[in-house]
Amino acid sequence: MTDIPEQHLQLFKTIGKAADTIGQKVFVVGGYVRDHYLNKDVSELTDIDFVTIGSGIRLAEETSRILKTTKLSVFKQFGTAQVKYRDLDLEFVGARKESYRRESRKPVVENGSLEDDQLRRDLTINALSWSLNPDSFGLLHDPFGGVQDLLERRIKTPIDPLKTFDDDPLRMMRAVRFAAQLKFSIEEKTLSGIETMAPRLSIISKERILDELNKIILTDEPSYGFTLLLQTGLLKEFFPEMTDLLGVEEKQGQRHKDNFWHTLEVLDNVALVSNDLWLRWAAIMHDIAKPPTKRFMRGVGWTFHGHDALGAKWVPRIFKRLTLPLDERMKRVQKLVRLHLRPIALVADEVSDSAIRRLLFEAGDEIDDLMALCRADITSKNEWKVKKFQNNFDRVETRLKEVEENDKIRNWKNPVSGDEIMEVMKCEPGPVVGQVKERIKNAILDGEIANNHEEAYNFLMQIRNRFTETGK
Repeated sequence: MTDIPEQHLQLFKTIGKAADTIGQKVFVVGGYVRDHYLNKDVSELTDIDFVTIGSGIRLAEETSRILKTTKLSVFKQFGTAQVKYRDLDLEFVGARKESYRRESRKPVVENGSLEDDQLRRDLTINALSWSLNPDSFGLLHDPFGGVQDLLERRIKTPIDPLKTFDDDPLRMMRAVRFAAQLKFSIEEKTLSGIETMAPRLSIISKERILDELNKIILTDEPSYGFTLLLQTGLLKEFFPEMTDLLGVEEKQGQRHKDNFWHTLEVLDNVALVSNDLWLRWAAIMHDIAKPPTKRFMRGVGWTFHGHDALGAKWVPRIFKRLTLPLDERMKRVQKLVRLHLRPIALVADEVSDSAIRRLLFEAGDEIDDLMALCRADITSKNEWKVKKFQNNFDRVETRLKEVEENDKIRNWKNPVSGDEIMEVMKCEPGPVVGQVKERIKNAILDGEIANNHEEAYNFLMQIRNRFTETGK
Protein backbone atom coordinates (compact mmCIF):
# COMPACT_ATOMS: atom_id res chain seq x y z
CA MET A 1 0.00 0.00 0.00
CA THR A 2 2.81 2.34 -1.02
CA ASP A 3 2.59 5.57 -3.00
CA ILE A 4 -0.96 6.26 -1.85
CA PRO A 5 -1.80 9.99 -1.78
CA GLU A 6 -1.47 11.26 1.79
CA GLN A 7 -5.06 12.55 1.92
CA HIS A 8 -6.35 9.10 0.91
CA LEU A 9 -4.06 7.37 3.39
CA GLN A 10 -5.40 9.45 6.26
CA LEU A 11 -8.96 8.89 5.06
CA PHE A 12 -8.43 5.11 4.97
CA LYS A 13 -7.06 5.16 8.51
CA THR A 14 -10.11 7.16 9.66
CA ILE A 15 -12.50 4.67 8.05
CA GLY A 16 -10.57 1.78 9.62
CA LYS A 17 -10.93 3.35 13.06
CA ALA A 18 -14.65 3.98 12.43
CA ALA A 19 -15.08 0.28 11.61
CA ASP A 20 -13.22 -0.73 14.77
CA THR A 21 -15.48 1.53 16.82
CA ILE A 22 -18.58 -0.43 15.75
CA GLY A 23 -16.85 -3.83 15.69
CA GLN A 24 -16.75 -4.36 11.91
CA LYS A 25 -14.04 -5.23 9.40
CA VAL A 26 -13.63 -2.94 6.40
CA PHE A 27 -11.74 -3.16 3.13
CA VAL A 28 -11.14 -0.80 0.22
CA VAL A 29 -11.96 -2.78 -2.93
CA GLY A 30 -12.32 -2.71 -6.69
CA GLY A 31 -11.04 -0.07 -9.05
CA TYR A 32 -8.95 1.85 -6.54
CA VAL A 33 -6.81 -1.16 -5.66
CA ARG A 34 -6.68 -2.38 -9.27
CA ASP A 35 -5.60 1.00 -10.62
CA HIS A 36 -2.90 1.29 -7.95
CA TYR A 37 -1.28 -1.91 -9.23
CA LEU A 38 -1.67 -0.66 -12.81
CA ASN A 39 0.45 2.35 -11.76
CA LYS A 40 -2.39 4.73 -12.55
CA ASP A 41 -2.74 8.04 -10.74
CA VAL A 42 -5.33 7.14 -8.10
CA SER A 43 -5.32 10.74 -6.83
CA GLU A 44 -7.62 11.55 -9.76
CA LEU A 45 -10.23 8.98 -8.74
CA THR A 46 -13.36 10.45 -7.20
CA ASP A 47 -15.26 7.20 -6.44
CA ILE A 48 -13.88 4.78 -3.84
CA ASP A 49 -15.67 1.57 -2.82
CA PHE A 50 -15.56 -0.08 0.59
CA VAL A 51 -16.83 -3.49 1.70
CA THR A 52 -17.50 -4.21 5.35
CA ILE A 53 -18.39 -7.38 7.21
CA GLY A 54 -21.69 -6.19 8.64
CA SER A 55 -23.83 -3.19 7.83
CA GLY A 56 -22.52 -0.84 5.15
CA ILE A 57 -25.10 1.73 6.22
CA ARG A 58 -23.98 1.60 9.85
CA LEU A 59 -20.32 2.10 8.86
CA ALA A 60 -21.22 4.99 6.54
CA GLU A 61 -23.09 6.68 9.38
CA GLU A 62 -20.14 6.30 11.75
CA THR A 63 -17.70 7.49 9.07
CA SER A 64 -19.76 10.59 8.32
CA ARG A 65 -19.95 11.36 12.05
CA ILE A 66 -16.16 11.18 12.46
CA LEU A 67 -15.52 13.14 9.25
CA LYS A 68 -18.11 15.70 10.38
CA THR A 69 -19.96 15.67 7.11
CA THR A 70 -23.73 15.63 6.72
CA LYS A 71 -23.58 14.53 3.09
CA LEU A 72 -24.81 11.01 3.72
CA SER A 73 -27.16 9.13 1.36
CA VAL A 74 -28.69 5.83 2.47
CA PHE A 75 -30.19 3.27 0.08
CA LYS A 76 -31.87 0.77 2.40
CA GLN A 77 -33.32 -1.36 -0.39
CA PHE A 78 -29.78 -2.07 -1.61
CA GLY A 79 -28.09 -2.07 1.79
CA THR A 80 -25.66 0.60 0.65
CA ALA A 81 -24.78 4.15 1.64
CA GLN A 82 -22.73 6.96 0.15
CA VAL A 83 -20.70 9.61 1.95
CA LYS A 84 -19.60 12.70 0.07
CA TYR A 85 -16.38 14.02 1.57
CA ARG A 86 -14.60 16.91 -0.11
CA ASP A 87 -14.37 15.87 -3.77
CA LEU A 88 -14.80 12.15 -3.07
CA ASP A 89 -17.80 9.81 -3.27
CA LEU A 90 -17.30 7.04 -0.71
CA GLU A 91 -19.53 4.00 -1.31
CA PHE A 92 -20.13 1.55 1.57
CA VAL A 93 -21.72 -1.88 1.23
CA GLY A 94 -21.89 -4.97 3.40
CA ALA A 95 -20.15 -8.08 2.08
CA ARG A 96 -22.66 -10.13 0.14
CA LYS A 97 -23.43 -13.03 -2.12
CA GLU A 98 -25.23 -12.20 -5.36
CA SER A 99 -26.63 -14.28 -8.21
CA TYR A 100 -29.39 -14.41 -10.80
CA ARG A 101 -32.11 -17.03 -10.97
CA ARG A 102 -32.34 -18.70 -14.37
CA GLU A 103 -34.84 -16.35 -16.01
CA SER A 104 -34.65 -13.30 -13.75
CA ARG A 105 -33.24 -9.89 -14.58
CA LYS A 106 -32.89 -9.04 -10.88
CA PRO A 107 -30.10 -10.50 -8.72
CA VAL A 108 -30.73 -12.30 -5.45
CA VAL A 109 -28.60 -10.66 -2.75
CA GLU A 110 -27.63 -12.18 0.60
CA ASN A 111 -25.27 -11.14 3.39
CA GLY A 112 -21.90 -12.83 3.19
CA SER A 113 -18.26 -13.00 4.24
CA LEU A 114 -15.28 -11.27 2.59
CA GLU A 115 -14.64 -14.53 0.77
CA ASP A 116 -18.25 -14.57 -0.49
CA ASP A 117 -17.87 -10.99 -1.67
CA GLN A 118 -14.65 -11.74 -3.51
CA LEU A 119 -16.15 -14.86 -5.07
CA ARG A 120 -18.96 -12.76 -6.58
CA ARG A 121 -16.47 -10.42 -8.28
CA ASP A 122 -16.46 -10.60 -12.05
CA LEU A 123 -12.70 -10.75 -12.60
CA THR A 124 -9.59 -11.57 -10.63
CA ILE A 125 -8.28 -8.04 -11.15
CA ASN A 126 -11.42 -6.67 -9.49
CA ALA A 127 -11.25 -9.03 -6.50
CA LEU A 128 -8.33 -7.22 -4.85
CA SER A 129 -8.78 -5.51 -1.51
CA TRP A 130 -6.80 -3.87 1.29
CA SER A 131 -7.74 -4.19 4.93
CA LEU A 132 -8.22 -0.85 6.68
CA ASN A 133 -8.68 -1.89 10.32
CA PRO A 134 -5.75 -0.72 12.50
CA ASP A 135 -4.55 -4.25 13.36
CA SER A 136 -4.27 -5.27 9.68
CA PHE A 137 -3.99 -1.92 7.89
CA GLY A 138 -2.75 -2.24 4.30
CA LEU A 139 -2.90 -6.04 4.17
CA LEU A 140 -3.58 -7.17 0.60
CA HIS A 141 -6.26 -9.80 0.00
CA ASP A 142 -5.64 -11.39 -3.41
CA PRO A 143 -7.14 -14.89 -3.29
CA PHE A 144 -7.26 -15.41 -7.08
CA GLY A 145 -3.91 -14.04 -8.27
CA GLY A 146 -5.29 -10.76 -9.55
CA VAL A 147 -1.99 -8.89 -9.18
CA GLN A 148 -0.24 -11.50 -11.34
CA ASP A 149 -3.01 -11.23 -13.94
CA LEU A 150 -2.47 -7.46 -14.02
CA LEU A 151 1.25 -7.97 -14.58
CA GLU A 152 0.56 -10.46 -17.37
CA ARG A 153 -2.20 -8.27 -18.87
CA ARG A 154 -4.81 -10.99 -18.60
CA ILE A 155 -8.59 -11.00 -18.06
CA LYS A 156 -9.71 -14.00 -16.05
CA THR A 157 -12.63 -14.96 -13.81
CA PRO A 158 -12.01 -15.77 -10.12
CA ILE A 159 -13.72 -19.17 -10.37
CA ASP A 160 -15.06 -21.41 -13.14
CA PRO A 161 -16.18 -18.92 -15.83
CA LEU A 162 -19.35 -20.88 -16.52
CA LYS A 163 -20.39 -20.39 -12.89
CA THR A 164 -19.28 -16.74 -12.89
CA PHE A 165 -21.27 -15.90 -16.03
CA ASP A 166 -24.25 -18.03 -15.07
CA ASP A 167 -24.56 -16.15 -11.76
CA ASP A 168 -24.44 -12.76 -13.52
CA PRO A 169 -24.34 -12.75 -17.34
CA LEU A 170 -23.45 -9.05 -17.44
CA ARG A 171 -19.97 -10.10 -16.31
CA MET A 172 -19.36 -11.28 -19.88
CA MET A 173 -19.81 -7.72 -21.16
CA ARG A 174 -17.63 -6.42 -18.33
CA ALA A 175 -14.87 -8.89 -19.21
CA VAL A 176 -14.84 -7.60 -22.79
CA ARG A 177 -15.06 -4.00 -21.61
CA PHE A 178 -12.06 -4.31 -19.28
CA ALA A 179 -10.09 -6.12 -21.98
CA ALA A 180 -10.88 -3.26 -24.37
CA GLN A 181 -10.08 -0.49 -21.88
CA LEU A 182 -6.83 -2.05 -20.68
CA LYS A 183 -5.85 -3.75 -23.97
CA PHE A 184 -5.57 -7.05 -22.11
CA SER A 185 -6.13 -10.49 -23.59
CA ILE A 186 -8.92 -12.72 -22.27
CA GLU A 187 -7.65 -15.99 -20.84
CA GLU A 188 -8.61 -18.96 -23.02
CA LYS A 189 -10.92 -20.70 -20.56
CA THR A 190 -12.68 -17.42 -19.75
CA LEU A 191 -13.09 -16.65 -23.45
CA SER A 192 -14.55 -20.11 -24.07
CA GLY A 193 -16.90 -19.57 -21.13
CA ILE A 194 -18.24 -16.38 -22.69
CA GLU A 195 -18.80 -18.15 -26.01
CA THR A 196 -20.75 -20.89 -24.23
CA MET A 197 -22.82 -18.58 -22.04
CA ALA A 198 -23.42 -15.74 -24.55
CA PRO A 199 -27.15 -16.58 -25.04
CA ARG A 200 -27.70 -16.05 -21.30
CA LEU A 201 -27.08 -12.35 -21.86
CA SER A 202 -30.75 -12.19 -22.88
CA ILE A 203 -31.86 -12.00 -19.24
CA ILE A 204 -29.86 -8.79 -18.65
CA SER A 205 -31.61 -5.46 -19.15
CA LYS A 206 -30.76 -3.53 -22.29
CA GLU A 207 -29.79 -0.52 -20.17
CA ARG A 208 -27.02 -2.43 -18.37
CA ILE A 209 -25.75 -3.91 -21.63
CA LEU A 210 -25.71 -0.46 -23.23
CA ASP A 211 -23.72 0.99 -20.36
CA GLU A 212 -20.94 -1.53 -20.99
CA LEU A 213 -21.21 -1.15 -24.77
CA ASN A 214 -20.79 2.63 -24.62
CA LYS A 215 -17.68 2.20 -22.48
CA ILE A 216 -16.27 -0.10 -25.16
CA ILE A 217 -17.14 2.43 -27.86
CA LEU A 218 -15.30 5.14 -25.92
CA THR A 219 -12.03 3.20 -25.67
CA ASP A 220 -8.95 4.33 -27.60
CA GLU A 221 -9.32 1.48 -30.11
CA PRO A 222 -12.97 0.38 -30.03
CA SER A 223 -12.46 -2.19 -32.80
CA TYR A 224 -10.62 -4.38 -30.28
CA GLY A 225 -13.67 -4.60 -28.03
CA PHE A 226 -16.04 -5.16 -30.95
CA THR A 227 -13.81 -7.93 -32.27
CA LEU A 228 -14.11 -9.68 -28.91
CA LEU A 229 -17.90 -9.12 -28.88
CA LEU A 230 -18.09 -10.73 -32.31
CA GLN A 231 -15.72 -13.58 -31.48
CA THR A 232 -17.62 -14.52 -28.32
CA GLY A 233 -21.08 -14.31 -29.89
CA LEU A 234 -22.19 -11.52 -27.58
CA LEU A 235 -22.68 -8.95 -30.34
CA LYS A 236 -25.36 -10.89 -32.18
CA GLU A 237 -27.32 -11.21 -28.92
CA PHE A 238 -28.13 -7.48 -28.83
CA PHE A 239 -26.98 -5.94 -32.12
CA PRO A 240 -27.70 -8.40 -34.98
CA GLU A 241 -27.81 -5.59 -37.57
CA MET A 242 -24.09 -5.11 -37.02
CA THR A 243 -23.15 -8.78 -37.36
CA ASP A 244 -25.24 -8.84 -40.56
CA LEU A 245 -22.55 -6.61 -42.07
CA LEU A 246 -20.11 -9.54 -42.04
CA GLY A 247 -19.10 -11.34 -45.19
CA VAL A 248 -17.95 -10.81 -48.77
CA GLU A 249 -19.62 -11.97 -51.98
CA GLU A 250 -17.96 -12.41 -55.34
CA LYS A 251 -19.55 -12.39 -58.79
CA GLN A 252 -17.82 -12.28 -62.14
CA GLY A 253 -14.54 -11.78 -60.36
CA GLN A 254 -15.74 -8.71 -58.48
CA ARG A 255 -15.88 -8.55 -54.68
CA HIS A 256 -17.17 -5.90 -52.29
CA LYS A 257 -15.41 -5.03 -49.05
CA ASP A 258 -16.45 -6.68 -45.79
CA ASN A 259 -18.67 -3.98 -44.35
CA PHE A 260 -18.28 -5.17 -40.75
CA TRP A 261 -14.51 -4.77 -40.71
CA HIS A 262 -14.77 -1.58 -42.74
CA THR A 263 -17.15 -0.17 -40.11
CA LEU A 264 -14.63 -0.95 -37.38
CA GLU A 265 -11.89 0.81 -39.37
CA VAL A 266 -14.09 3.87 -39.69
CA LEU A 267 -14.88 3.74 -35.96
CA ASP A 268 -11.19 3.57 -35.07
CA ASN A 269 -10.44 6.44 -37.46
CA VAL A 270 -13.09 8.58 -35.76
CA ALA A 271 -11.70 7.60 -32.34
CA LEU A 272 -8.33 9.02 -33.38
CA VAL A 273 -9.81 12.50 -33.77
CA SER A 274 -12.80 12.66 -31.41
CA ASN A 275 -14.00 11.39 -28.04
CA ASP A 276 -17.59 12.28 -28.96
CA LEU A 277 -19.75 9.21 -28.26
CA TRP A 278 -22.40 10.23 -30.79
CA LEU A 279 -19.96 10.80 -33.61
CA ARG A 280 -18.65 7.32 -32.86
CA TRP A 281 -22.21 5.98 -32.97
CA ALA A 282 -22.60 7.63 -36.38
CA ALA A 283 -19.51 5.72 -37.53
CA ILE A 284 -21.06 2.47 -36.28
CA MET A 285 -24.37 3.21 -38.03
CA HIS A 286 -23.19 4.81 -41.27
CA ASP A 287 -23.29 1.60 -43.36
CA ILE A 288 -25.73 -0.35 -41.20
CA ALA A 289 -28.29 -0.71 -44.03
CA LYS A 290 -25.88 -2.03 -46.65
CA PRO A 291 -26.99 -5.71 -46.40
CA PRO A 292 -30.58 -5.17 -47.62
CA THR A 293 -29.50 -2.67 -50.31
CA LYS A 294 -26.74 -4.83 -51.80
CA ARG A 295 -27.12 -5.49 -55.54
CA PHE A 296 -24.83 -6.74 -58.31
CA MET A 297 -25.10 -4.84 -61.57
CA ARG A 298 -23.48 -6.30 -64.66
CA GLY A 299 -20.79 -3.95 -65.92
CA VAL A 300 -20.92 -1.88 -62.73
CA GLY A 301 -20.26 -4.29 -59.89
CA TRP A 302 -21.64 -4.27 -56.38
CA THR A 303 -23.85 -1.36 -55.36
CA PHE A 304 -25.56 -0.30 -52.15
CA HIS A 305 -27.86 2.40 -53.50
CA GLY A 306 -30.01 4.02 -50.84
CA HIS A 307 -28.19 2.57 -47.84
CA ASP A 308 -27.70 6.10 -46.50
CA ALA A 309 -31.42 6.90 -46.52
CA LEU A 310 -32.46 3.47 -45.24
CA GLY A 311 -29.77 3.57 -42.55
CA ALA A 312 -31.08 6.94 -41.34
CA LYS A 313 -34.57 5.43 -41.22
CA TRP A 314 -33.26 2.55 -39.10
CA VAL A 315 -31.52 4.77 -36.53
CA PRO A 316 -34.60 5.48 -34.34
CA ARG A 317 -35.64 1.82 -34.29
CA ILE A 318 -32.18 0.58 -33.33
CA PHE A 319 -31.70 3.36 -30.78
CA LYS A 320 -35.04 2.50 -29.18
CA ARG A 321 -34.24 -1.21 -28.95
CA LEU A 322 -30.80 -0.58 -27.45
CA THR A 323 -32.31 2.05 -25.07
CA LEU A 324 -30.19 4.82 -26.55
CA PRO A 325 -31.67 8.31 -26.19
CA LEU A 326 -34.40 9.28 -28.65
CA ASP A 327 -33.63 13.00 -28.49
CA GLU A 328 -31.39 15.47 -30.29
CA ARG A 329 -28.45 13.08 -29.97
CA MET A 330 -30.34 10.46 -31.95
CA LYS A 331 -31.35 13.06 -34.54
CA ARG A 332 -27.74 14.11 -34.87
CA VAL A 333 -26.63 10.53 -35.56
CA GLN A 334 -29.51 10.15 -38.00
CA LYS A 335 -28.47 13.28 -39.89
CA LEU A 336 -24.84 12.15 -40.15
CA VAL A 337 -25.90 8.74 -41.45
CA ARG A 338 -28.27 10.32 -43.99
CA LEU A 339 -25.65 12.77 -45.28
CA HIS A 340 -22.48 10.69 -45.07
CA LEU A 341 -22.25 10.19 -48.85
CA ARG A 342 -22.89 13.82 -49.77
CA PRO A 343 -19.39 15.27 -49.33
CA ILE A 344 -17.98 12.50 -51.54
CA ALA A 345 -19.94 13.98 -54.44
CA LEU A 346 -18.12 17.28 -53.92
CA VAL A 347 -14.60 15.99 -54.57
CA ALA A 348 -14.84 16.60 -58.31
CA ASP A 349 -12.76 19.44 -59.72
CA GLU A 350 -15.87 21.21 -60.95
CA VAL A 351 -18.48 21.49 -58.23
CA SER A 352 -20.94 24.34 -58.00
CA ASP A 353 -21.31 26.76 -55.13
CA SER A 354 -24.96 25.74 -55.12
CA ALA A 355 -24.04 22.16 -54.17
CA ILE A 356 -21.79 23.48 -51.41
CA ARG A 357 -24.55 25.77 -50.09
CA ARG A 358 -27.07 22.94 -50.03
CA LEU A 359 -24.74 20.70 -48.05
CA LEU A 360 -24.07 23.50 -45.56
CA PHE A 361 -27.80 24.13 -45.27
CA GLU A 362 -28.67 20.48 -44.63
CA ALA A 363 -25.75 19.70 -42.30
CA GLY A 364 -25.94 22.88 -40.23
CA ASP A 365 -23.80 22.65 -37.09
CA GLU A 366 -23.00 19.02 -37.91
CA ILE A 367 -20.93 19.95 -40.98
CA ASP A 368 -17.59 19.56 -39.15
CA ASP A 369 -18.61 16.19 -37.71
CA LEU A 370 -19.87 15.13 -41.12
CA MET A 371 -16.52 15.92 -42.71
CA ALA A 372 -14.71 14.08 -39.92
CA LEU A 373 -16.92 11.04 -40.51
CA CYS A 374 -16.35 11.19 -44.27
CA ARG A 375 -12.58 11.40 -43.81
CA ALA A 376 -12.74 8.42 -41.48
CA ASP A 377 -14.75 6.57 -44.15
CA ILE A 378 -11.73 6.54 -46.45
CA THR A 379 -10.33 3.06 -45.87
CA SER A 380 -8.06 1.28 -48.31
CA LYS A 381 -4.88 -0.75 -48.27
CA ASN A 382 -3.72 1.48 -51.14
CA GLU A 383 -1.92 4.38 -49.41
CA TRP A 384 -1.78 6.42 -52.62
CA LYS A 385 -5.55 6.13 -53.00
CA VAL A 386 -6.15 7.18 -49.39
CA LYS A 387 -3.83 10.18 -49.77
CA LYS A 388 -5.60 11.23 -52.97
CA PHE A 389 -9.01 11.17 -51.30
CA GLN A 390 -7.71 13.01 -48.24
CA ASN A 391 -6.30 15.74 -50.51
CA ASN A 392 -9.65 15.97 -52.27
CA PHE A 393 -11.36 16.46 -48.92
CA ASP A 394 -8.88 19.22 -48.09
CA ARG A 395 -10.13 21.05 -51.18
CA VAL A 396 -13.76 20.45 -50.27
CA GLU A 397 -13.24 21.82 -46.75
CA THR A 398 -11.57 24.90 -48.19
CA ARG A 399 -14.56 25.46 -50.49
CA LEU A 400 -16.99 24.93 -47.60
CA LYS A 401 -15.21 27.61 -45.55
CA GLU A 402 -15.14 30.04 -48.47
CA VAL A 403 -18.84 29.66 -49.26
CA GLU A 404 -19.83 29.81 -45.60
CA GLU A 405 -17.85 33.03 -45.08
CA ASN A 406 -19.54 34.62 -48.09
CA ASP A 407 -23.09 33.33 -47.76
CA LYS A 408 -23.59 32.40 -44.06
CA ILE A 409 -25.73 29.37 -44.92
CA ARG A 410 -25.06 27.22 -41.85
CA ASN A 411 -28.23 27.11 -39.69
CA TRP A 412 -29.88 29.30 -42.31
CA LYS A 413 -33.19 31.07 -41.68
CA ASN A 414 -35.33 32.63 -44.36
CA PRO A 415 -34.64 36.40 -44.46
CA VAL A 416 -38.30 37.07 -45.30
CA SER A 417 -40.88 36.35 -42.60
CA GLY A 418 -44.21 34.64 -43.03
CA ASP A 419 -46.02 37.88 -42.15
CA GLU A 420 -44.23 39.73 -44.94
CA ILE A 421 -45.11 37.02 -47.43
CA MET A 422 -48.80 37.11 -46.43
CA GLU A 423 -48.85 40.90 -46.75
CA VAL A 424 -47.26 40.90 -50.20
CA MET A 425 -49.18 37.88 -51.49
CA LYS A 426 -52.41 39.06 -49.83
CA CYS A 427 -53.05 35.59 -48.51
CA GLU A 428 -53.88 33.84 -45.24
CA PRO A 429 -51.62 31.35 -43.44
CA GLY A 430 -51.45 28.18 -45.51
CA PRO A 431 -49.54 26.28 -48.18
CA VAL A 432 -48.82 29.35 -50.29
CA VAL A 433 -46.58 30.80 -47.55
CA GLY A 434 -44.56 27.59 -47.41
CA GLN A 435 -44.26 27.40 -51.19
CA VAL A 436 -43.02 30.99 -51.42
CA LYS A 437 -40.49 30.41 -48.62
CA GLU A 438 -39.22 27.35 -50.47
CA ARG A 439 -38.82 29.36 -53.68
CA ILE A 440 -36.84 32.05 -51.86
CA LYS A 441 -34.69 29.41 -50.14
CA ASN A 442 -33.86 27.74 -53.47
CA ALA A 443 -33.02 31.09 -55.04
CA ILE A 444 -30.50 31.77 -52.27
CA LEU A 445 -29.01 28.28 -52.31
CA ASP A 446 -28.73 28.35 -56.11
CA GLY A 447 -26.98 31.74 -56.00
CA GLU A 448 -29.70 33.68 -57.81
CA ILE A 449 -29.85 36.18 -54.96
CA ALA A 450 -27.68 36.98 -51.93
CA ASN A 451 -28.58 35.76 -48.46
CA ASN A 452 -29.97 39.01 -47.06
CA HIS A 453 -33.36 40.57 -46.42
CA GLU A 454 -33.16 43.25 -49.10
CA GLU A 455 -32.50 40.92 -52.03
CA ALA A 456 -34.89 38.28 -50.70
CA TYR A 457 -37.70 40.86 -50.33
CA ASN A 458 -37.05 42.27 -53.82
CA PHE A 459 -37.16 38.72 -55.16
CA LEU A 460 -40.50 38.21 -53.39
CA MET A 461 -41.87 41.32 -55.08
CA GLN A 462 -40.64 40.06 -58.48
CA ILE A 463 -42.26 36.65 -58.20
CA ARG A 464 -45.54 37.64 -56.52
CA ASN A 465 -47.59 38.11 -59.69
CA ARG A 466 -46.13 35.13 -61.48
CA PHE A 467 -46.47 32.98 -58.38
CA THR A 468 -50.08 34.03 -57.89
CA GLU A 469 -50.87 33.22 -61.51
CA THR A 470 -49.00 29.91 -61.82
CA GLY A 471 -48.44 28.73 -58.23
CA LYS A 472 -44.73 28.51 -59.10
